[in-house]
Amino acid sequence: MKFSILIANFNNGAFFKDCYRSIIDQTYNNWEVIIIDDCSTDNSVEKIKHLIGNDPRFQFYTNKKNQGCGYTKNRCVDLANGIICGFLDSDDALKKDSLKLMVETHQKSPKIAIVTSKYIIANKDMEIVGECSHGNEIPSGMSYLTYGKGAMTHFASFKKAAYNKTIGINKNYKRAVDQDLYYKMEEQGNHVFINQYLYIYRNHSHNISLGQNKYKAHYWHFRAILDAYKRRKKLNSDIDNFTSKAIKKYKSDYYLNRFETFKNSKNYCSKFYFLYQSFIAAPFYRPFSILKGLVYITLRKI
Repeated sequence: MKFSILIANFNNGAFFKDCYRSIIDQTYNNWEVIIIDDCSTDNSVEKIKHLIGNDPRFQFYTNKKNQGCGYTKNRCVDLANGIICGFLDSDDALKKDSLKLMVETHQKSPKIAIVTSKYIIANKDMEIVGECSHGNEIPSGMSYLTYGKGAMTHFASFKKAAYNKTIGINKNYKRAVDQDLYYKMEEQGNHVFINQYLYIYRNHSHNISLGQNKYKAHYWHFRAILDAYKRRKKLNSDIDNFTSKAIKKYKSDYYLNRFETFKNSKNYCSKFYFLYQSFIAAPFYRPFSILKGLVYITLRKI
């Protein structure tokens, strides 16, 4: 059973050596690697090509122009020939038994669509600094969408046949692409959790979901949740979904949290835009009391 390791790279050439070595050291040997470079501005192409050489198990592609994470990961899956696929970031690495355990789990049932595990956190020099608490079973009757709490995370693998029944990874997404994938895959079959650390996540300043990119990541995660909610409602899916009341509160909380980040700012347009959106989503939820407070403060000043 061939496993397609999918790598979407952008400016992580300096870290690829560890990623490459972790693939070569796998105890499971029936694999291929699809690498797509999204028009990196560093020396990624040179470094990656040097490492993979003429090894036929590695297929290297480049986008004609920078397209973003969603487009590139979608293309990775399209080019995959394996029965099972899994994404590996070019700055991260796999534990040596990762593919073996994933394949063995998928082989237990054709109804299994996605398998996830846990990950270890490393610093930029790939020195282990801790174990992430994310990754666990989803309670019976719930879904990753409604339960959340980081239940599905790295290392994740999925059957391509199940993926092909979906509309695919949203090409327009710039972040939260994995979330979009996880929601779609759980709509196609069972989720199995392996309670082992199979992935090494490198924490550094260029991560697209860390540092100054944090709020952008939150936005795209917000989009992924709304899209999944709408899709499941439209299809009248049996899988657990938010109620209309719950999604309104979720939207209100998101906009209110963004408002809080601007609370002491002089950027009044952004500040009141987020408060307004929060109020529109669920007017008699949390924003109502905030509006009353703002009115009270304004009247006192008058």
